[in-house]
Amino acid sequence: MILVAGPDIDGLGDALEALGADVVRVEGMANRESLSAAGLDDADTLVLTDMDDASAIPVAKEANPDIKVVTYATDSLPEFARGQTDLAIDPALLSVEVVADELVEGLVGEQAE
Repeated sequence: MILVAGPDIDGLGDALEALGADVVRVEGMANRESLSAAGLDDADTLVLTDMDDASAIPVAKEANPDIKVVTYATDSLPEFARGQTDLAIDPALLSVEVVADELVEGLVGEQAE
């Protein structure tokens, strides 16, 4: 399962769903409560599309140490969250289709191991 937190103006969540990924959108600001309600304990990946929610990264990693954290935003990732983020992507550099494909392929590869 992939959690998508933030406004997702580029449509990454839709691109992931189009490839068959189980996507759950985090309602409201990404915090412990909203992440838990979205299924953080069972999620494989957390995608943040708004760096105003970057404080969710250490919260997610503490609750689910195996979760992969991906940011897909034009804003810079705050220094405090850089060490816990697995992949930071600027939408100007990679399209949603490319990122979605890589995320889904990575999940399929991990599940096959």
